[in-house]
Amino acid sequence: MVIPEKLRRCWHPVAYGHDVTGAPHATRLLDEALVLWRSSDGRAHAMRDLCIHRGTALSLGWVADDCIVCPYHAWRYDATGACVRIPQSTHTTIPVKARTPVYRCQERYGLIWVCLAEADPAYAVPEVPELESETWKVVKTGPFAWATDASRQVENFTDFGHFPWVHPGLLGDPERPVVPDHHVETRGHVLHYQVVRPEAANSDDFPVFANDQTERPVRRSRYELHLPYTIALRLGWGGDKGMVYFFASQPVDEDHCAGYVTIARNYDREQPASVLQDFEDTIFNQDRVVVEASEHFFKEPKGQELISGRPIKIPGGAGGPQSPDRPMLELPPGKYQYSVRLAGRNARNDTVEVTAGDAWGLMSAPSGEVLALQIY
Repeated sequence: MVIPEKLRRCWHPVAYGHDVTGAPHATRLLDEALVLWRSSDGRAHAMRDLCIHRGTALSLGWVADDCIVCPYHAWRYDATGACVRIPQSTHTTIPVKARTPVYRCQERYGLIWVCLAEADPAYAVPEVPELESETWKVVKTGPFAWATDASRQVENFTDFGHFPWVHPGLLGDPERPVVPDHHVETRGHVLHYQVVRPEAANSDDFPVFANDQTERPVRRSRYELHLPYTIALRLGWGGDKGMVYFFASQPVDEDHCAGYVTIARNYDREQPASVLQDFEDTIFNQDRVVVEASEHFFKEPKGQELISGRPIKIPGGAGGPQSPDRPMLELPPGKYQYSVRLAGRNARNDTVEVTAGDAWGLMSAPSGEVLALQIY
C-alpha cells in the first residue's frame, strides 16, 4: 500500500481514550501497526508496535515505570521510543539504534489522534465547541469497523439520498425521496454545505431527535467535511434544540476502516446513552452491508492473484487453438502480468494484453508453466 505523504501528515483517530487504560492497546493506521499506551501522568503515547530486538509486538507486553515492556525478552522502551533496559545485558550503555519509532499523539473529544509524519501536521483537529461544553450531553458510539476504504465510509455518511431506502422510518421517508438542491462551498481544506430535507418521525424504539412533527417532518443539516476523513454535522429543527454529529474514520488500510461517532445534544440530557448507541449500531450496520457489498464496483483488482499454486500448462508455444491442456481463462479486458517457468529454469515475468475480442487470455504467453497471474 503506497501512502501519500499528505495523508501521513494528517491527524487520524485510532482509539477512544477510554479503551486505552493501563495495558498496551494494539491498533493499525495506514497499514502501520501501532501500540498505544499511557504513562503515569495519564498521557497517551503512540509508537510502532515493534520490539527492535526480535520483532515482537509490544502490544502483547505491559507498562512499567513509564515504559512499555516487550513480552519476549522484557526490553523496555520509554516514551521517546528509546530502549532503556535490556535485562540480559550487564552493560550500562545501550546502543542508540535500539529504539522504535514514535509518532505524534494527542487526545481530544475523547479520541486519541495520531499523525505518522515527521513533518508538521497538515491540518489541525477540527474545532467543535459543543463537544467541550457542559450544556451539551456527549455520547460516544462505535467504533464501526468496515471492510472498506475510509473514503467510502465518509462518502456514505454524507450521502443523504440513500436514507429513505436503507434507513426507512429511521432517517428517511420513502414517500419523499427527492434530495433538495444544495450548494457546496470550499473554504481551505473544509467543504461546507447545508440542506433542509425530509426526515422520518421519531420511532418508538429510537426517540433520539428533537423534531416534534409527526406529519412530513423536516430537518436542517449543516455539514462540514474536514480533510481527509472527518465530518461535523449540525442538526436543527427551527428552535433552540440542536444536535451535533462528529464523525471521524480511521484509515486502517486500503480495505479496512473504523468510524468513530461522537454525538452531542442540548436536549434529552437524562436519556440513557444506550438509546443513541443502539440507534447508531442499527444505522451503521444497515449501511455496512450495502457499502461492503459494492466494494468491487469501486476498486480495480490491482495485485489480486487470479491463479496461484496451481500451474497452468501452456505447451507448444503461444499460439494455437484451445485444447484440454490449454485451459480457457475468462479474463476481462486489461493488461496482465504473469510469471512463467521454462523447463526448470528460473521464472521470468512478462505481460500480456487482453482485449475484448480475445478468445482466451494467454495466447501471447510463451511455452511453459504459468505459476501466477496477477492484474498489472
